Amino acid sequence: MSQFESMENSTSLKSGILSDAEEPVGLFSAWFEEAARAEPADPTAMALATVDADGYPNVRMVLLKGVDTRGFVFYTNSESPKGRELAAAPKAAAVFHWKSLKRQVRLRGTVECVTDAEADSYFATRPKGSQIGAWASKQSRPMEDRFALEKAVALYTAKYALGAVPRPPYWIGYRIVPLAMEFWQDRPFRLHERIEFRRQHVDAAWVKTRLYP
Repeated sequence: MSQFESMENSTSLKSGILSDAEEPVGLFSAWFEEAARAEPADPTAMALATVDADGYPNVRMVLLKGVDTRGFVFYTNSESPKGRELAAAPKAAAVFHWKSLKRQVRLRGTVECVTDAEADSYFATRPKGSQIGAWASKQSRPMEDRFALEKAVALYTAKYALGAVPRPPYWIGYRIVPLAMEFWQDRPFRLHERIEFRRQHVDAAWVKTRLYP
């Protein structure tokens, strides 16, 4: 299976949302394929929202690293604020905005960790410099100066000069298992096209609803 699974019977959606789309993952895959061709920036970029212990939302950009019928996968340092927030409240929301196509996709649901085997497999595909960076960076924590980071990079570069770089135990993958997804297509005069898919739980059937702009 490729990182971005090609869903069977996906159809080009250049004319907008197809009225006969009955499930969202295939629809997302078809839109993503178009975004990968048309979007000048990174089409995998998504805004990820979590909630802290005080109920305040946090949002930041992350990169989608895999999608299939199980959900949407990204990787990060589990000791970062988003990692701690997901450990305390394993739910999240995300938005893709493909400006060149005038489209958005929103999703939200529960969050689970990917398996160690999945994380190891993906980490092994990263450039060695990025692997070293995962060891050297104490993500989002205060840094005394730039030299401290450069020193850590030098230390781990020397440590892993030969052979494969192992995955840090705190560098893990998360999968958003969507319970709701909305597809938004720009239309003239702000009469946008919107379709929402919802399900009560992961084994339930999707229910599609058209929304007013």
